[in-house]
Amino acid sequence: MTAYPIISSKDNPSIKTANALLTQARMRKKLNQTVIEGVHLLDAYLNAKLLPNTVIVSESGLNNAEIDTLIGRIHQMACVHAVKILTISDGLYKQIRTLGECLPIMAMIDTPNLKLNQKIDTDCLIVNGVQDNGNLGTLFRTASAVGFSVVICTQGTAQAYSPKTLRASMGANFSLTIYENTSIEQILQHVKIPLFATSSHSDSVIYHTDLTQSLALLMGHEGQGVDKVLLDKSHKLALPQPNGQESLNVGVAGSVCLYEILRQRSYA
Repeated sequence: MTAYPIISSKDNPSIKTANALLTQARMRKKLNQTVIEGVHLLDAYLNAKLLPNTVIVSESGLNNAEIDTLIGRIHQMACVHAVKILTISDGLYKQIRTLGECLPIMAMIDTPNLKLNQKIDTDCLIVNGVQDNGNLGTLFRTASAVGFSVVICTQGTAQAYSPKTLRASMGANFSLTIYENTSIEQILQHVKIPLFATSSHSDSVIYHTDLTQSLALLMGHEGQGVDKVLLDKSHKLALPQPNGQESLNVGVAGSVCLYEILRQRSYA
């Protein structure tokens, strides 16, 4: 591992920026950047042939073989000086990290700022107002696993590239095209495939519904569900609950739907 000067001050400009990106949604939106923590997310990012702007590793992390390998890959992929590598003291790393005990490496990355302004005619997941970052990341992860490549997040949905969402998605963001802050009007204008949404008021059980055509799967707010305007335009799906629970967690419900789509198309 190449030796780098050790930074120990939280007032270092790069460290201040990283700390702000980790803790402030407003700063992530302003800079169109975020921070990924740990070797798994950085590995997934590099596997997507993407390069971070800045890598921050703790002093003790310099002796870790996995971290050494990742930094070596960055050097192979990057032009000279294209990626800034910073080493900080172990104490400072613990002050700014938001992830618990893990290999001490994080990276600042650019986040896409895509706007929905073209026709969508292939499978997509529409996330309408989901508030919990863990649920959002779970939906991303499952969508990617079953082969969806497009996700549309409406206004009022949690940040797709917050550190918490990224951890829950386990890097699935990097294999998806994600449109954020999309209005309902934009969805109705540009999504040219049938909409399907879960609803507790439907008799159309998902297992008896043909999901083999290209479609947009709508998953809504944890409490309020899918917006009425979108729901009225959708084919409604019921998830059977023989024991009478009021509803399923949205991450679980979305995963059930996505895997039923996959089952009908590939394993029926």
